[in-house]
Formats: sequence, C-alpha cells, structure tokens
Amino acid sequence: MISVCLLGASGSIGQQTIDVMLKNPHDFDLVSFSIGQRTRYVRGIIKRFPHISSICLQNKSSVNYYQKQYPSIHFYCGDEGLNELIRNSGAEMVVNALVGFVGLKPSITSLENDKILCLANKESLVVGGEIINHLLSKGKGKLYPIDSEHVAIAKCLAVDNQNVDKIIITASGGPFRNLSRDQLSDITPEQALAHPNWKMGKKITIDSATMVNKTFEIIEAHYLFGYGYQDIDVLINYNSFVHSIVRYNDGTYRADVGKPDMRVPIKYALYQGLTDYQTVVTDNLDSIKNTSFGEFDIKRFPIVNVAKKVIEEKGTLGAIFNASNEEAVRAFLNHEIPFLGIEKIINTCLSKQKSIKNPNYEDLKQVDLLTRSMVKEMIKKGEY
Repeated sequence: MISVCLLGASGSIGQQTIDVMLKNPHDFDLVSFSIGQRTRYVRGIIKRFPHISSICLQNKSSVNYYQKQYPSIHFYCGDEGLNELIRNSGAEMVVNALVGFVGLKPSITSLENDKILCLANKESLVVGGEIINHLLSKGKGKLYPIDSEHVAIAKCLAVDNQNVDKIIITASGGPFRNLSRDQLSDITPEQALAHPNWKMGKKITIDSATMVNKTFEIIEAHYLFGYGYQDIDVLINYNSFVHSIVRYNDGTYRADVGKPDMRVPIKYALYQGLTDYQTVVTDNLDSIKNTSFGEFDIKRFPIVNVAKKVIEEKGTLGAIFNASNEEAVRAFLNHEIPFLGIEKIINTCLSKQKSIKNPNYEDLKQVDLLTRSMVKEMIKKGEY
C-alpha cells in the first residue's frame, strides 16, 4: 500500500482521484490533503479515509475552526502550508491536482523530497519545466502525468519508442470548433463553459475553448517526452475517444482509444504506469471504430503558435504565458473582457516582456506577479 498526499482534493481531478483510491483501498492510503475554498468537503474525506494525519486549508479562519473539530489532525495554512504538508505528512506519493501557478512550488517540493509526483497541474511544466526536468535528471523523485493526452503518449511510447515520426496530441476543438473567428467575438462565459465531451473545472474548460489548454499540452509534451515543437502535431478528434497518437516512420500509428473518463489516466498515474492497457495500431486512422477526425487549423486557433515560442526560447516565457492567461480567463468569467480578449492579452504580454534565461523559482514568481499586474492595468484601461 502506498501513502498519498492529495493537493486540490475538492476539484474535479481531486474528486475523481478519491474515487479511484476508494475503489482500490488495499493499494492506496490517503494520509493528507489540501482544499482551497470548498471546505465543506473536509468532513466527508476524513470520514472515508481514517488515516488522515494532516490537512492544508487556504484560510486561517478555516484552519482554526477545523483544528478544534479534529484536534488529532495537524492543520497547515495557505500556499506555504502546501509545501509543509508535502514535507511533513510522510506521504510517499503526491497527487498535484491544483489549478494555476500555485501548483508549481508544491511540484518542486515533491521532487526535492523524493516523492512520486502524479501531476495534473499543467502550470508546473508550462512555467517551470526546466526546473522540474533538472530535478528529475538529478534523480530526485519520479513524475507521472495525469492528463489523458500525455498518459496516452506515455502508453504508446512504452510499447514502442523507436523510429517515431510525430507525437500527435488529439483535441476536441472545444465548444466553438465549428465557428469562424468572426463568430467568436460575442461568445459568453456561459457558452464557453459548455464543453461537448468533458466535464471539467471552469478554468480548464475556458482554456479548452480558447485552445490555450492544447497549447499547454504541447509544451508539457516537450518537457515530458523530449520532443521538439516540430515533432508534435495536433489533430481534431470530435468525440475525444482517441486520447493521443504516436506516428512512426513507416507510416503506422499507435493510439490510445477509449471513452473520455479521467479516472483511467488517474489510475495509470497512481499505479505508476503498471496498469493493464492495450493500444491500437493502424495505418489508417479512419479505420478506428466509433470516432472521427478533422484537420487542425492553425489559422483558426493561432494561440497554439505560442507553444513554439515557449518551447524554443524557454526562460520565463511560460510564466508570462500562464499568468496572462490566468488573469484574462478570470476577467472573461467575470464578464470584464470579450472571449477573444484572452488571446489578445496573452500576445500583448508576451511581446512586451523580456524573457529571463535559466530562471529559478523566485524569478518565475516575480515574473508571474509582474504579468498579473500588467494584465489588470490593461483591463482597467480597456486595452483588450
């Protein structure tokens, strides 16, 4: 049995991770977890997992309240509390299901403390991929992705990683894949939150609609598997049954195929790639049953070009990209900017800020704060 620390226990990935652990009680023991604002989940998790020894909550008032209710459990508070939780809970595995830049430092802390890191926090690699890979190269900890696309790629490469021609990341295209660029100008947050295939949190759902999420995934694939931007393609898969594909030099394809259910890649990560699975091999993707494909149009989704810039220039560009997107998405959800304003804000920030080469965590944190301040000023001035 492996002891687990779950960061972001009340979110979509967190709740599905709990489902997987409950269905495999002899293999996983949840000993610590974190929750942000939705503290109503605390009691239920403690009730279902009797060995909880430590919890991190976002607000001090919540910590004080629950500490009185559960005096035998150690409570931590805030962002730094996340790192204390990782260092002190005794968990062998950390599932990072946090959303946003806040997830980067816990990923670094996990690897520094030789934990098995199951990573759903995209920003850890988009912003801090160089730091993460440096720690892994020194033999610090282990990393297993949770994203369905990257788990699919890992499965295919585990079977055959020789003579690879392309890594092909599939995309649903989001709820607006059939709309023209001009038709996107009047999109509302409510429309953007209606994803056709997946049920996810608000932020990642908006990222899927803008295709920022797919841009993130290309950057993640670069850091996870070592392929350059020119070696990674995107293909529209309308019902998300094909989770990603590896194409080989002989023209054959190997794909991971199945209904869209995040519990499958979560289980793969928790079992450190040792679950049973089958990949589909074909020389004609259209022969795969119950699914269909469409060409990815970079002119329709130009934000994906940002992946090339971030991968090739590295430094703090990922931090600028992520921070500008986080603030722009927040503003869009609050009806402060239009849908296409998200893309404009990202591109403006990337063009106005210089990248710092070989950044450490403090460099990334400063750039993150500076970019957020820049975006807020842009919105205040109506520059979107």
